[in-house]
Amino acid sequence: MRKMKMFGYVRVSSKDQNPERQLLAIRQMGIHDKDIFVDRMSGGNFDRPAYKELMKRIRPGDHIVIKSIDRLGRNYSDILEQWRFITLERKASIEVLDMPLLNTGAEKEGLTGKFISDLVLQILAYVAETERSFIRQRQAEGIAAAMARGIRFGRERVHISDDFDDWYVLWLDGKVSMREAAVALNISPSTFCRRCKEISSDDQ
Repeated sequence: MRKMKMFGYVRVSSKDQNPERQLLAIRQMGIHDKDIFVDRMSGGNFDRPAYKELMKRIRPGDHIVIKSIDRLGRNYSDILEQWRFITLERKASIEVLDMPLLNTGAEKEGLTGKFISDLVLQILAYVAETERSFIRQRQAEGIAAAMARGIRFGRERVHISDDFDDWYVLWLDGKVSMREAAVALNISPSTFCRRCKEISSDDQ
């Protein structure tokens, strides 16, 4: 019968960040470097080379250790999906060192660690989504208040000379190029083109 193996997973957001603190905590669990997988990239999704390699290595009964839940990912709905994949489909267990309740391989006063861990994750996901809703609400309220004070958002519209219409007619008649008209008006060709389209749509 195959013996249970322990793996570690470490993630830092960029190549210049130091993963040593996470590595030290995982090594203290008795996990060797050859069984520790390190990604140096954002936690926005799970398309990470080391993480995908870890998923290939794990077998039923294996145990994965991470330092904190945000090292696994940033989006709790994605974390929940991966958590279920690992524990249900791959039949491995997960342990989060910074949050002892998140240990699917432990028994806690007669309750399985998986039940407690799933419950805690659901609560964390709810809290995270609620906080995102509050942030969006505060942003909307802040923008509304700023607009009420007369603050305008977005890129400031480029000032166009009063001579634009004359150069627009010259361009329509083929007497100047778009670039020549833009240079004469001291604007970019793209701005001239955009303004021409606006005039054309206004005329329709």
